[in-house]
Amino acid sequence: MSSTAPIGVFDSGLGGISVVRQIAQDMPHEHVLYFGDSANAPYGTKTPAQVRELSFRIVERFASQGVKAVVIACNTATSAAVNDLRDTYDIPIIGMEPALKVACDRGQGKRQRVIVAATPLTLREHKFAALMERFDQDHTIFKEPCPGLVDVVESGRLADHDLVMHTLHGYFDQYDLSSIDSVVLGCTHFVFYRDYFRELLPDTAAIIDGNEGTVRHLSVVLESLGKLAPETQDGSVTLANSDPSERIAALSQQLLER
Repeated sequence: MSSTAPIGVFDSGLGGISVVRQIAQDMPHEHVLYFGDSANAPYGTKTPAQVRELSFRIVERFASQGVKAVVIACNTATSAAVNDLRDTYDIPIIGMEPALKVACDRGQGKRQRVIVAATPLTLREHKFAALMERFDQDHTIFKEPCPGLVDVVESGRLADHDLVMHTLHGYFDQYDLSSIDSVVLGCTHFVFYRDYFRELLPDTAAIIDGNEGTVRHLSVVLESLGKLAPETQDGSVTLANSDPSERIAALSQQLLER
């Protein structure tokens, strides 16, 4: 596979565009093919078997396009499908998981109180249970499923301040937020809410997502294989979606440029 080959990135819908933005910023010479599966969104309320089937369909599409790596820009699809995909394809498959370690390490040994906001399936799956096991003895971790936040992005209502804040309050008013050290955004859709979370949370609470770490890992993997794009190459992003409507196309472009 040539170093000039594209990188495939996919998500259950539009959230993974936040990862594409990070790739474009940190790896500006790469060609990125993005596929959002908005016709089947959300993944977070589906069964693991359904998510695996959908994920395989998308990665097979990428394989036919000659990608040099695939980024699963979706915590839910990573939980359900990453191991099976790696067993099937001989290209690097980069998954995502909630950045819980980053949140806990912030305390430098002091007990942290962390809310992990994610989809219901991500929080139910064995992969997250295993991650949480590593930290819940020394830290207080709250799991908060927020499926409504995916719906707001997919419906194009992210700019509706009152709706977004009402939705956030519905999930987070049960907590004493003044005692929370950090909120982990465990779904790529939620990264688009960073400013809203900043408004909701006290200044002392950190807002953490896994996008930067994921892209750093992608870069390290490609460099180790000699597959980083040459610096003479102008990077590009191509957006595709299982929902062919003009609304989704326009919304995808808006989120990319947001």
